[in-house]
Amino acid sequence: MQRGEAFRERRGRYRRFAFPAAAFALLWYLAYVVAAVTAPGLMALRVAGPLNVAAVAGLGQLASTFLLAGAYARHARLRRDRAALDLRWEVRDRLR
Repeated sequence: MQRGEAFRERRGRYRRFAFPAAAFALLWYLAYVVAAVTAPGLMALRVAGPLNVAAVAGLGQLASTFLLAGAYARHARLRRDRAALDLRWEVRDRLR
């Protein structure tokens, strides 16, 4: 089944979304860590009231995590879940 065109197409859909999304999340996280280590003065700059650049970037990390999880769930629901379920039933019928 893994060599079949339907399986490869579904796996490709997953990879076309998951790999760039994971790369974005990793690069964004590493940028935050590198900035915190190499530019503490920049990270300590006040933005508004008690908030500094580091706090805003940290909140941005949290927000981007939730946005990425929501985008992943939406992508799975719209582009992969139905196709994967169809493939599952096809495999089940073949095994009978």
